[in-house]
Amino acid sequence: MSKPAPVETPTAEHQAERTEYARTPRTTPTRYKDRATWERARIHAILDTAWVCHLGFVADGAPVVLPTIFARVDDRLYLHGSTGSRPLRTASGAAGLPVCVTVTHVDGLVLTKSAFNHSVNFRSVVAHGIAEQVTDPDELAVALDALVDHAVPGRSGDVRRANPKELAKTAVIRLVLDEVSAKTRDDGADDDPEDQDLPFWSGVVPMATTYGAPVPHPGTTRELPDYLHDFQPGERKADV
Repeated sequence: MSKPAPVETPTAEHQAERTEYARTPRTTPTRYKDRATWERARIHAILDTAWVCHLGFVADGAPVVLPTIFARVDDRLYLHGSTGSRPLRTASGAAGLPVCVTVTHVDGLVLTKSAFNHSVNFRSVVAHGIAEQVTDPDELAVALDALVDHAVPGRSGDVRRANPKELAKTAVIRLVLDEVSAKTRDDGADDDPEDQDLPFWSGVVPMATTYGAPVPHPGTTRELPDYLHDFQPGERKADV
């Protein structure tokens, strides 16, 4: 498999040497700063166990936020789209497209004795930068394989690859992970001292994503592939 074409800044070597991303005003929260982290391993783990991101940008002077699928390869985030979509048309220009990409996991509902203190346990990532369309054929092939394997590891080697007509309708934009941070909450109910004796239930309702048994499409004669046996999201990519 060919490797993606080099990106000028930041270099892959520079990123590999860093255990944390640089802190900037845009990646430093104004509230609950203790919940933030810039650790690369932690940020990558949150990204790698999510399926959908939200891509924010400005179009015609107005904010737009679109859900889309994505995949991470090293310090690159690849986002899938159509060649006719607004973000792809803008990202193909020389200046690229300023974007904000977010990913969020909800891990629990936090119920407290007061309505005000209700919350959720979560893991989230926010990344800022300039998105550019991937035009190099070798990098595009890597990106498209990564998008398929992000959902089901090993799947890209077990399907028909895209033909020229399909490739002409498909576009991918790249965001180099440089200005990025994560924020998490993993705690119990935070009741105020004066509420402790109130006769209401408080606690956490855990939440998790699971898979059902694969259902073959009518006419499928092949047995279930090994990579789909006992397929669970927690097993595909370990969190940190």
